[in-house]
Amino acid sequence: MDKLKLIIKREFIARVRNRTFVMMTFLSPLIFVGMIMLITWLTTINKGELHTVVLFDETGMFTSDFKDSDTIDYLDYSELTLNDAKDSVVINQLYGLLYIPNKASNSELANSIQFYTDESPNAEILTGLESVISSKLTDQNFQKKGLDIGVIKDSKAEVSIQIENFMGERTSKMSNYIKMIFGGAAGYLLMMFIVIYGNMIMRSVIEEKANRIIEIIISSVKPFQLMMGKILGTSFAGILQFFIWLVLGTILIFVLPYVFGLDASGIQTAESIEIPGKSKEEIQLILQDILKLPLGMLVTSFFIYFISGYFLYSSIYAAIGAAVDNETDSQQFMLPIIFPLMLGIYVGFFTVIDNPHGAVSTIFSMIPLTSPIVMLMRIPFGVPWWQVLISFLLLFGSIIFMIWFAAKIYRVGILMYGKKPSYKELFKWLKY
Repeated sequence: MDKLKLIIKREFIARVRNRTFVMMTFLSPLIFVGMIMLITWLTTINKGELHTVVLFDETGMFTSDFKDSDTIDYLDYSELTLNDAKDSVVINQLYGLLYIPNKASNSELANSIQFYTDESPNAEILTGLESVISSKLTDQNFQKKGLDIGVIKDSKAEVSIQIENFMGERTSKMSNYIKMIFGGAAGYLLMMFIVIYGNMIMRSVIEEKANRIIEIIISSVKPFQLMMGKILGTSFAGILQFFIWLVLGTILIFVLPYVFGLDASGIQTAESIEIPGKSKEEIQLILQDILKLPLGMLVTSFFIYFISGYFLYSSIYAAIGAAVDNETDSQQFMLPIIFPLMLGIYVGFFTVIDNPHGAVSTIFSMIPLTSPIVMLMRIPFGVPWWQVLISFLLLFGSIIFMIWFAAKIYRVGILMYGKKPSYKELFKWLKY
């Protein structure tokens, strides 16, 4: 036990004193927040860009229907020839030209409209142009058939279904997406931590093996103790780094408004927040859904599944590191690690949001190799306690088996040099 403590201490100190570790511990939150601010700023610039669209309307019916907005400015070149209008757009470097030909019928016209541009047209702009023309042609078709457009528009019914549980609590229509955002973020972070810290262990083993330090160490401690010491020492360093990120992230949230001259007293309340297309009542329901999320259980589960998932995968990483002589040779063994992690992410994003309590979501939240990710994504939707318990027990049993499995390979592999092992040979090592 004393030797195990020494190994854990050595691995922990080696990690936290590493320059890269220290730099990324304190720079990562700044980089992450900076990336969010940069993306937000670039999105704002992109949305604020003004596009000039030239109209060439041979019918003369649509010119007055296109109204200038914050993002589109319309110019009518219908009095020119089509070729002159095209040349003018190219010379003046305008966004594009909408050509509406004169056809005998609306059905023929609907399939003859063209948009000329040298750029990749914005889907939102094209949809807007189609909407204006479609609405105009539809109204004309109604008039030709003797239908009263005013009566038709007055007869349209806007349906808005209200969602409420049997306890009388109302929820927003965005509820599933809100839960998926929180659960998806937790699952994705877990996957990233497993890959980052697992690779640390593998590189550490490969480095010591390449430098022949492992031969000296193994003369004093058992291979199992060495492997567990590396796993535990790196995990403690990872937990410390995550805790620092959490603290720094919280500080940045409160400090940045003052750094950039934002008025903290002007922070929006539920009544003052505005979201396009959403009423104040819907916004309040969205905020209520966020507050009703089981955040405490999600954070607790994140740490539990982080530690459990990390132990499960890090033992595989350690075994791979012991089996190979360099990092290049390790690539052939990475599929058993990457595949279940990616599968968990895809199942989470494409299945959990559609049916969080369905058979696929439930099964993959029980399978040990995918449960840390999928179960975290399911928790915001409300998961029965017995399912969480079964998932954890299966995961815990798999950890014990995987550590035993990895220790067998580790014991033989750390002293094997100069030979690129195959899967067949790895299974032979289990018999030694």
